Amino acid sequence: QVQLVESGGGLVQPGGSLRLSCAPSGSVFSINGMGWYRQAPGKERELVADISSAGDAHYADSVKGRFTVSRDIAKDTVYLQMDSLKPEDTAIYWCHADLRLHRTTYYSTYWGQGTQVTVSS
Repeated sequence: QVQLVESGGGLVQPGGSLRLSCAPSGSVFSINGMGWYRQAPGKERELVADISSAGDAHYADSVKGRFTVSRDIAKDTVYLQMDSLKPEDTAIYWCHADLRLHRTTYYSTYWGQGTQVTVSS
């Protein structure tokens, strides 16, 4: 059973940086879009950033200019570089990816387990 495995969350002071990583736990045939969502306490889950297989990236207005989404095709990995972090960035972050498994003809959306990012002094 393939899963998406995230890493890189933690506690950081305001103005600091963190990098999140996410990759499938096993081999897949192909990956389409990948990206990140987050949910802060008392708020709805929101899209943070996503990136297509061609490398086209989109960002939530709240993170533009501070966060960068990228992917390493060879490693099947998506990254979220978070700079100039603010307390309002505190949330659980989930990666997602549209994966096509071996011996299948379709893509399905997979989610990571979630990682906590806390921005506090």
